[in-house]
Amino acid sequence: MSRKGVGLAAFDRSRITSAQYASHGNNLRSSHSSSLATQLSVFRSLLQQFAQTHAKDIRSNPSFRAEFARMCAAIGVDPLASSSGADGKDGGGSFWAQMLGGSVNDFYFELAVRVVEVCGATREENGGLIGVKEVGDRIMSTRMEGASEITDDDILRAVNTLKPLGSSYSTLTVGHKLYIRSIPKELNTDQSAVLEAAQLLGYVSLSMLTLNLKWPRARAKTAIDDLVSESMLWVDKQCKEWEYWSPGFMLEVEEDGNVG
Repeated sequence: MSRKGVGLAAFDRSRITSAQYASHGNNLRSSHSSSLATQLSVFRSLLQQFAQTHAKDIRSNPSFRAEFARMCAAIGVDPLASSSGADGKDGGGSFWAQMLGGSVNDFYFELAVRVVEVCGATREENGGLIGVKEVGDRIMSTRMEGASEITDDDILRAVNTLKPLGSSYSTLTVGHKLYIRSIPKELNTDQSAVLEAAQLLGYVSLSMLTLNLKWPRARAKTAIDDLVSESMLWVDKQCKEWEYWSPGFMLEVEEDGNVG
């Protein structure tokens, strides 16, 4: 009987010890969470002070603006996201608007409108796939002399503000080049591979794809036909074998010829 008593007592002590460990673990987690929340609050406060001190540079200098946005992202602040108070009510618009006034916030939304205009105006030329740099160049060509420079980073952030429109506007990389896609169509891996080849070489053909990618002819033709139907590739029927050209590549060659 005494041995059973010792066993039960040991079991009770083990259960109490486990409960104490669990309680201590909960206290540590609570303490760490509180400490992290305090640190983030301090970082945000310092970021606000920095924004207010350098507001003019952030508005006018694209490089400075990009670095500030990256600083925000590092601590989980989305400068273009709407800020809400603890009671769920609107806290005064985006972080840009709160810290710098409406001008920077409006800059990105106005730029997004211009991006939409350029994408719409060129859709018949490129099938809804246009280079980020080309969009920036087109927008800059219509701005007044002395206007602040628009960078690729600005264009990409402006496109992000269009996310509420769904999948109609997004960015993707073909080869080493960034594009804006302005049609509600996701490219599959075969279509992306064909576009990448067309971007590098200027055009593709069925024999080129079957030889280099080791695709069956039907697979290559399906990918090409899909892209042609969306005007992402243009057909040259004057060759012995039809060639399918990238509209963007053709426009770049034409612009380089005009510059030369």
